[in-house]
Amino acid sequence: MRDWLSPEQRTEFDRSGRFEVICCHSGKRYRIYRGTAQNVFELDEAGELKLGLCFTPYGNLVAGDAMLAQKIALETDESGALAVANRFLPRGRISTRG
Repeated sequence: MRDWLSPEQRTEFDRSGRFEVICCHSGKRYRIYRGTAQNVFELDEAGELKLGLCFTPYGNLVAGDAMLAQKIALETDESGALAVANRFLPRGRISTRG
């Protein structure tokens, strides 16, 4: 997975176990946390968690492979990823910055 991250995403992931994706069509920002499910969040203009999204690729993948699939899905087919995602309120995340 790390080879597919931009230098900025790789630095953020190494520092905090998460990275952000900016979608080319909508310009929306998403934060992907280490994990395989309920680990993707849409961000508001201030960088705060706005909406949780749960979508995972088929198969029993390790976290890095699932995160890579989520990254590629959001960057290349945001509307398709959102069409299959379950939505939830981003509760329980205390610190969203840094």
